[in-house]
Amino acid sequence: MGEHRDTFKSRLKHINRKHNAMSEGFSAEMRPDGLLILQPRRVQSRISARSLVLFAGAFLLFKGFLMAALGFASYDERVARLTQGSVLERSGAFIMQADPVSVYIAQKIGPVLR
Repeated sequence: MGEHRDTFKSRLKHINRKHNAMSEGFSAEMRPDGLLILQPRRVQSRISARSLVLFAGAFLLFKGFLMAALGFASYDERVARLTQGSVLERSGAFIMQADPVSVYIAQKIGPVLR
């Protein structure tokens, strides 16, 4: 008797999961034998890979511009000062530390700013 109840509960769990997935939308496909197969639509992320790449590029350009405008010594000193602060400031210092791409951008932008 217990095994029938377990089988029923697992089937009910599967049906509920499929119902929740299909509440977001579904697509219907007819097989060659005439049977309709309903499948839930995949939920697409609102953030695309392209927007992430553009954001990262803009951030690196911003860091390069800051390095070129402030000078490398001043920039490193300011980042070092951030490492002495709160947790939020330390995480900002980690993100803002000099990396090869930002340094390269700063070296290319530097002569244009001066």
